[in-house]
Amino acid sequence: MEDEQSFSDICGGRLALQRRYYSSSCREFCLSCPRLSLRSLTAVTCTVWLAAYGLFTLCENSMILSAAIFITLLGLLGYLHFVKIDQETLLIIDSLGIQMTSSYASGKECTTFIEMGKVKDVVINEAVYMKVIYYLCILLKDPVEPDGISQVVPVFQVSSQQLSKVSPKNLLRFPVLRISTATYVQ
Repeated sequence: MEDEQSFSDICGGRLALQRRYYSSSCREFCLSCPRLSLRSLTAVTCTVWLAAYGLFTLCENSMILSAAIFITLLGLLGYLHFVKIDQETLLIIDSLGIQMTSSYASGKECTTFIEMGKVKDVVINEAVYMKVIYYLCILLKDPVEPDGISQVVPVFQVSSQQLSKVSPKNLLRFPVLRISTATYVQ
């Protein structure tokens, strides 16, 4: 079974959430964001190159134009390889664990696996990012202290949603894991 929903990220971009249920104990959530816009890429490139051309006309040094081209290309490659995430996937197998995969625009994939025995709870966290946003996090058990938390792992890093679009109650409908009722306090 599969269904799809649309959301907005904190910048207003469209996100698509696909839910796939393979069995009662195995489900997958795939969050896709739009690809890099040719319009924004062209605007940034033209701005950098026009500024470099303006400096070139003042200084009459051709190294400025070469540096602008080099910096633009390195910046674009760095952005595509380390920043721009096209798709995030969360595969949950109840008895085994949680696999989180991030696919970058350059084709690079980062996969993290968390054993189910290490998961303490799933919570809705809030942060201030020019406004208040809510996002899902997995709390990992501390191996030394049984009641403690060793790490907080954000589930979908790119999908922090706008406060105007979603509330903590609506996030509870986002069935990543069985969220305990103690997690949401009104």
